[in-house]
Amino acid sequence: MSRVPGAVDLMLLGTVLLWALNSTVTRYVLTHGFQPLSYATIRYGVATVLFWGFTYLRERSFRIALRDMRLVLLAAAFIFVNQLFFIYAIDKTSAATVTLFLGMTPIFMGVLASVIGLERMGRGFWAAALVSLVGVGFVASGSGGFSGRLVGDALAIMTAATWAGYSILITPLMRRYSPFRISSLVLAAGWVPLAIAGTRQTASQSFHFGWLMWACFAFAVIGPLFLTNILWFTAISRVGPSRASLFSNVQPVFGVIFALVLLGEHLTRWEVVGGVGILTAVIVERSLRMPPEPPGG
Repeated sequence: MSRVPGAVDLMLLGTVLLWALNSTVTRYVLTHGFQPLSYATIRYGVATVLFWGFTYLRERSFRIALRDMRLVLLAAAFIFVNQLFFIYAIDKTSAATVTLFLGMTPIFMGVLASVIGLERMGRGFWAAALVSLVGVGFVASGSGGFSGRLVGDALAIMTAATWAGYSILITPLMRRYSPFRISSLVLAAGWVPLAIAGTRQTASQSFHFGWLMWACFAFAVIGPLFLTNILWFTAISRVGPSRASLFSNVQPVFGVIFALVLLGEHLTRWEVVGGVGILTAVIVERSLRMPPEPPGG
């Protein structure tokens, strides 16, 4: 019995580390020759092919009910704008700053769930949301956001907000279909407008890169997009989302460490204060929620 939880813990930790490294790797490739939309287009295209192959071998079908297609397309639209926000946030500000703002995703999920009536939030949650908002102010002012990086900071915040919206949208679909089938369909549908938007940059993109750039690109496809979906959903099916969410709390911490060590970025004291505020708010928010029932089978 003890061996299974250990394996699951490794899956969750591996997922969080891969996600945390994504901002740093993306920042590196964008500052060493890849154009933003060209990178996003090719990356999502390759990941879509990989995930479709994996899902077909596993399930032999991508069929969903016609009534659910609207939700799939809406989720794909959120993925599309999420990638636009993310890629240009990384392009216009530091990876460490973007990582701190992405830590707000659970707060945005709680706000959206409350607005659309999925969940009633108590005073404790709104206090946590206020602390998170104050933390955002500290990070933005400390990163120079109120002067030179305002656009990048705003895009990073919108990245967290749109990912929260996407996560809520696919919740009812996950009750009726496997996460692999839904991920395959959403990836494919979201890639189409991304490819259209990135046509000009992709056509003019030079691919004369060294091995390190291609290694980073391979990681960005296989790690944060392909492998994490398999590890994360497999782990959730065994222990439930409540325990899994405990691991995701530390993602911003690892993400900042990667950016500081690998890219030589730095944080001001106010960014550190703001980051601690955001992380504290997320931990408090999750501790106040009733833990959901683990999914069956």
